[in-house]
Amino acid sequence: KTILQPLFMSKVNRPPLSLSKLAKFMEGKDDKVAVVVGTITDDVRTLEIPKLRVCALRFTHTARARIVNAGGECLTFDQLALLSPTGENTVLLRGPKSHREAEKHFGAPGIPHSHAKPYVRSKGRKFEKGRGKRRSRGFKV
Repeated sequence: KTILQPLFMSKVNRPPLSLSKLAKFMEGKDDKVAVVVGTITDDVRTLEIPKLRVCALRFTHTARARIVNAGGECLTFDQLALLSPTGENTVLLRGPKSHREAEKHFGAPGIPHSHAKPYVRSKGRKFEKGRGKRRSRGFKV
């Protein structure tokens, strides 16, 4: 039931998890299976990854190859259900939800101390650089 609920969730609630974060979360949990309701992505910044048993909805090609090369295994949810029907010896993980591009635009851009990213057509001299941004162009907020 715990794993069934996230399977029906929207894409926003199924964020991807990188191999580096997965390795960090699974330190000292060698005998357990990592369960991620989402995609496992590769992280080129991590040179060595430990032996992992991972169950996820999807794996990128390179992430799957690196897990298998390290002596680990990539499972599907069907295989996990046969392996441990009660969910014993599993660790349920999730990627960061707030790292989407859309999250950067939430809030009101142009207001002082607001770090919201405005939706701008281009990032040139003529686009949202003038009035309200600099004293030399009328006023500064």
